[in-house]
Amino acid sequence: MPHSSRSTSRSLIGQPWLVAAILGSLFAPLSQAALKVGDSAPGFTTPAAVAGQAFDFDMAAALKNGPVVLYFFPKAFTKGCTLEAHAFAEATPRFKALGASVVGMSHDDITTLKRFSSEACRDQFAVASDPRAQTIKAYDAGAAANPERADRISYVIGQDGKIKFVHSGSDPQVHVQKTEAAVRQLQQGGKQ
Repeated sequence: MPHSSRSTSRSLIGQPWLVAAILGSLFAPLSQAALKVGDSAPGFTTPAAVAGQAFDFDMAAALKNGPVVLYFFPKAFTKGCTLEAHAFAEATPRFKALGASVVGMSHDDITTLKRFSSEACRDQFAVASDPRAQTIKAYDAGAAANPERADRISYVIGQDGKIKFVHSGSDPQVHVQKTEAAVRQLQQGGKQ
């Protein structure tokens, strides 16, 4: 019997394409967002904060004023999330000039996000709390290792409630650049 298990190991090692295919099929569904361009964006209302003040964020109400950039981030006050908040804060005037609003969302509680909205978001845009991960799950934005915690994923949602752009990746700066370009293209194309 030991000889048989060794030959199985050797056959897998000698077949890297087989190992890659098996691993790829196991992990492929984890890296694919359920929401695609053209899908309806789930509506939600949740506690949020801007400039340190709590309020109830309502996606339907926000969309009446223009497109919404909804970006999910893992945890307030971590290095990458703070860099991303700074970048979105710097870009917020450009988003506003295009008629769009920005809202970040994480699993953090509202007390933490009140501070984060002032310190990291520099009073420029709202951050929303999703402590039960309901919206994170609805947007398929949960991290593979911990679905209750958001992954770094951004959506641009048109006034018609449809997803216009999706970006998932670890570089916070790229999220800002790509969502701004998507909003600009949306406004230039007149498709909302």
